[in-house]
Amino acid sequence: MNVDMIRIHIVDDDADDRLLIKEALEEIHFKNDVEFSVDGQDLMDFLYHKGKYADSDSRLPDIILLDLNMPRKDGRQVLKELRDDPSLRHIPVVVLTTSQAEEDVLASYDLGTNSFIVKPLTFEKMVEAIAKLTDYWFGIVRLPNRH
Repeated sequence: MNVDMIRIHIVDDDADDRLLIKEALEEIHFKNDVEFSVDGQDLMDFLYHKGKYADSDSRLPDIILLDLNMPRKDGRQVLKELRDDPSLRHIPVVVLTTSQAEEDVLASYDLGTNSFIVKPLTFEKMVEAIAKLTDYWFGIVRLPNRH
């Protein structure tokens, strides 16, 4: 693995949404590392090398795309855990959810999300959103621990 590659970790319990995001990344020719978790507990296990990830030597993601409404551990719980842990709080988190509820927007920012995006309803709009997101986070922003 090339350590200079940017790593995105996508957390979403909906297999169709994971596939849509993956295909949107392929459409824009995103050539970096993309990993998926099916819910918040799976992500936390991945980050802490627990459970099925106990033998993993994966490095931390450069950014996390996080759905809010998931079983076992939802996005709000994940945000709180990430921001409470000094070894993880530096990772930018973009909430990518179907929710348009103002209380979800406010709660997400209160818990430390870096951005809140409502999932586009069409593939074309998803490609456009993912292109803008990757351009901003990987073309304009300087991420921690990257030169």
